[in-house]
Amino acid sequence: MRIGKNQERESSSSFKSVSTCLRLEVRERGRASGLWCKRDVEGGRKLRAQRDKKSAVARLGRKTTAAPRSMWLYFLSVCAGVAAALYVLWSWLIPAVVQYNPWLALLWHDAIVQQVLNILTRSTRPQRILKAVQNNATRGDAESVIAAIDNFCRKKEWAMNVGDDKGPILDSVVSEVSPSFALELGTYCGYSTIRIARLLPPGSRLLTLEFNPDYAAIAHQIIAWAGLQDKVELLEGPSRDLIPQMKERFGIKSFDFVFLDHWKEFYLPDTKLLEECGLLRKGTVLLADNVICPGTPKYLEYVRNSPCYESCYFKSHLEYTKVEDGLEKSVFLG
Repeated sequence: MRIGKNQERESSSSFKSVSTCLRLEVRERGRASGLWCKRDVEGGRKLRAQRDKKSAVARLGRKTTAAPRSMWLYFLSVCAGVAAALYVLWSWLIPAVVQYNPWLALLWHDAIVQQVLNILTRSTRPQRILKAVQNNATRGDAESVIAAIDNFCRKKEWAMNVGDDKGPILDSVVSEVSPSFALELGTYCGYSTIRIARLLPPGSRLLTLEFNPDYAAIAHQIIAWAGLQDKVELLEGPSRDLIPQMKERFGIKSFDFVFLDHWKEFYLPDTKLLEECGLLRKGTVLLADNVICPGTPKYLEYVRNSPCYESCYFKSHLEYTKVEDGLEKSVFLG
């Protein structure tokens, strides 16, 4: 019996020791697995942190590349808007406004636009007119040259020609007078020269005076393009120097028709000089352009109040605008 009890005791104690060992082993394994779990968690955290850092860097890179693009797009849109506004102002709004104001029209067309185009094209307005004639007019056809200049000045660039509004008045007076000897003061590019010369009867002569040698060079080419070089003699120099030479140099006794279209302050002194030199006969017709805009008040006062002239005014418009202007026709009574 004792032996049996002792065996039971030994077996129970051995069972206890085995169970204790098992518990210890489980604890150790639990601790080990806990450590591994902690390591896995920490490793996962590190990996997530690295991924987050990389994604943040990528987002920052996208932002830094997107920012200059958006700035460029904004800049381009602003430039496009400004360019569109300037185009509307340049080609439509300002020209429409200045059409009815004489001083704004002259300031805009003759001072601002001309200078800007001179810089941009590296050419002068007369050179651009010559190019328009060469590109659009038929050589030897005076009417096509007049039409080409009018079209250029209406649609592209204003110029100080007598224009297509006052042009028919000039034509009418020239046809009425049918001069043998005609004088033009102020050639510019030769527009009015061509209008006059094409209506002269056979054997007639037109002397045209131009102070600016650059204008005279262009006028020579345009007159030749119209095929009228045989009827026209272009003289370069100041009118006050050339007028006294007319009789001796060209054998002219007097003029039948005089067209004044040069510097407005010279209308009156040159008219008096023509009188003094005996170049006006009874019945000589003087036709003066731009007597309202920019205006020639002293000349108008003289021819309208002098007993030597009979004058009338032809109302029209400043060339290629809606501004009032006109021509003054004065017949010399001797």
